[in-house]
Amino acid sequence: MITKRIIPCLDVKDGRVVKGVNFEGLHDVDSPVELAKYYSACGADELVFYDITASSDGRKLFTQILTETARNVFIPLTVGGGISSTADFERVLACGADKVSVNTGAISNPALVHEAAELYGDQCVVLSADIKRVNGQFHVFARGGRDDTGMEAIEWIRRCVGEGAGEVVVNSIDTDGVKQGFDIELLRAVCDAVKVPVIASGGAGNIAHFIELFKAIPQVDAGLAASIFHFGEVRIADLKAEMARCGIPARL
Repeated sequence: MITKRIIPCLDVKDGRVVKGVNFEGLHDVDSPVELAKYYSACGADELVFYDITASSDGRKLFTQILTETARNVFIPLTVGGGISSTADFERVLACGADKVSVNTGAISNPALVHEAAELYGDQCVVLSADIKRVNGQFHVFARGGRDDTGMEAIEWIRRCVGEGAGEVVVNSIDTDGVKQGFDIELLRAVCDAVKVPVIASGGAGNIAHFIELFKAIPQVDAGLAASIFHFGEVRIADLKAEMARCGIPARL
């Protein structure tokens, strides 16, 4: 049985890791380099690095801090933020990323997913979808959760996977930073729609939330979280031990 992955997320703004609630009210946490070292050594399966204001600022992702972070990571590293062309994929991969995450860039240029998959392979292309409920529907948001595209999220994800996205990160804006549990309804809808790995993001507040996630939706491949790991509320070793105790396969 394939092990479930536990993935800390580094939301980086101006070279520092930050965290907020519902994508707002950002507070400083730590250096991405120091956190990357810590997570690489303490049992994380992968690491995600988002330059969270690159798209909204209309700029390219900062590569200096990314390169330094990548040097200190010995687990797979996914990087996103300001990715709008295959040249951006090339630049980020050259800095040490293993996979590249695209969100706003794919919304602006729907051909990007296919072009990148053709050049670098499906396994390198990660669709990051920021999703929020609007009048009872799941909508895709762009520019770091700032702009409602009006697009229905499940169909958008299905389309991008058809174009070659090899993995999907589902970021629930509704549950982000609230720590009341993952967005089970949304995640179940995505898992029913696609057959590629799905990573759940937004809402984890304790170990029980991860157990609930993997029990409720066995198709989910990974759980991603930020603040509960950054502030020591949940230790990855303790989480994985509880997963194993509950019969959920994990890399110990």
